[in-house]
Amino acid sequence: MHLTRRQFLSLLNAAAAAGVLPVSQGLKAGKHAGVYEVPKKGNVRLLHITDCHAQLLPVYFREPNVNIGVGEAYGKAPHLVGTRLLDRFGLSAENDMAVHAFTFLDFIDAARKYGKVGGFAHLSTLVKKLRHEFGEERTLLLDGGDTWQGSGTAYWTRGKDMVGACNLLGVDVMTGHWEFTYHDAEVMENIQNFHGEFVAQNVKLTEDGFFEDQPAYDENTGHIFKPYTIKELGGVRIAVIGQAFPYTPIANPQRFIPYWSFGIRDDEMQQVIDTVHEKEKPAAVVLISHNGMDVDLKMASRVTGLTAIFGGHTHDGVPRAIEVKNASGVTLVTNAGSNGKFLGVMDLDVKNNKVSGYSYRLLPVFSNLLDADPEMLAYIEKVRQPYLGELQEKLGVADSLLYRRGNFNGSFDQVICDALTEQLDTQISLSPGFRWGVSVLPGDDITMEHVLTQTCMTYPETYAMDMSGETIKLILEDVCDNLFNPDPYYQQGGDMVRLGGMNYVCDPMASTGNRISEMTLDTGEKIEANKTYKVAGWATVGSKSPGPPVWDVVAQYIREHKSIRVSRLNTPKLKNLGDNPGVSDYTT
Repeated sequence: MHLTRRQFLSLLNAAAAAGVLPVSQGLKAGKHAGVYEVPKKGNVRLLHITDCHAQLLPVYFREPNVNIGVGEAYGKAPHLVGTRLLDRFGLSAENDMAVHAFTFLDFIDAARKYGKVGGFAHLSTLVKKLRHEFGEERTLLLDGGDTWQGSGTAYWTRGKDMVGACNLLGVDVMTGHWEFTYHDAEVMENIQNFHGEFVAQNVKLTEDGFFEDQPAYDENTGHIFKPYTIKELGGVRIAVIGQAFPYTPIANPQRFIPYWSFGIRDDEMQQVIDTVHEKEKPAAVVLISHNGMDVDLKMASRVTGLTAIFGGHTHDGVPRAIEVKNASGVTLVTNAGSNGKFLGVMDLDVKNNKVSGYSYRLLPVFSNLLDADPEMLAYIEKVRQPYLGELQEKLGVADSLLYRRGNFNGSFDQVICDALTEQLDTQISLSPGFRWGVSVLPGDDITMEHVLTQTCMTYPETYAMDMSGETIKLILEDVCDNLFNPDPYYQQGGDMVRLGGMNYVCDPMASTGNRISEMTLDTGEKIEANKTYKVAGWATVGSKSPGPPVWDVVAQYIREHKSIRVSRLNTPKLKNLGDNPGVSDYTT
């Protein structure tokens, strides 16, 4: 008799219930293994990953020490760092596992103690365990996007390696953002090969797209993708709506997806929610979102009828769900970090077709505590094998901690900026405030793979050009407004542009156009508005730049210097912040 995967897992569940199989299968022995024992709290389990950025292997990843909240976001999650975050969520500073998972504190020592995080083989073991214990037929795995980009193998396979990995992992529903930085035909091909469903209510055909008769999921509404899907989980109907990154054609090149339009579109979101409730009669309606957490919090206060938002984009590891009141009740808002470091687990207690209670945990994926799933491990080894020679090239050694995440320059960002100024012979360098990119511990080899985790995307070309001081200030002001605009709907979710060769003062609380001042070169010379400076950069969103890929520039810089130590960051002097709980000057 042939058994389907679902039937097979149902038999495993029955065997475990009868005591034939151990419930802790896949866990390594040790005093911390209990972190993955999650009690059942209802009759529906929703698992959530997001922003893994194609990291198939375990990595080191340092949380930010600067995550500034302005306006209504001041002092609230996710804009809390270090001990302020621990205090807000009742996490003891004595629990060094939690400290390491959710903060930057004592990162180097804790990373050496607990090892790397994430890795799809270890994540797969945890997902299988949680599904096995709760019941496969009552569990759903959601992926918030930024899955197909962020590694050399994802770039070389055009995201196909990650599609295969997600199929093995058992992702049921996903939405996207960096997925759209491949060409539209490649996106559609990957979705066709994906075994789950891709949903996004806020991506539609442009007028030119209609005129050119471009393909769409619904030609009448113009939806490129299915707006929502209905899943039956043990007899309980759950609706999952998709919300892709609203600013994709602004933050990334529109030339790859010329016929697709995006936006927050919360009015249309409300219409979809109302239609789903009226037509489908689900017990719960959840949103899998790539808005960024601040946008999700605002949307949850404006839109009614959502049980929960499973958010992504801003890479915030938030230990508990945030309860947001709106006109018809409460919506739970979550965000599950990045780089495969966390797995969100929400159990819903559904009675009489209504949610009567919930439980939520954000589980850190410590690879040292979880066995590698053999099937996933074999797949990862196979898909990486053709590229190992390039990935494993040793470029140099880290003489200090290299990391990226934070509102302003990280040390790996500084390496990129220094490489641009030196290799392209400029006075100043600009590097985008991306939040993806892993950490390298002091004393570890810096490989080509490390460089690719910081730089690998589909528009990596560099440039060197003349810019006026006025233009440089306008660029900084524009990006600063994207980050610190008090209205979340005007934020785009990245961090401040990184700089090499220059310094400035930043007032995040100031009005638009007035946040940047006192710009100087590293020599101390004042940058003047009407004077011209030679500037290097990469990742142009408009037309393609003429220079070599940034990873080649950075790799050559590291080869030449051999030992990389970052002792000073071109990070701004901050003013007007007072005792902002999103800022710590603790930098290790």
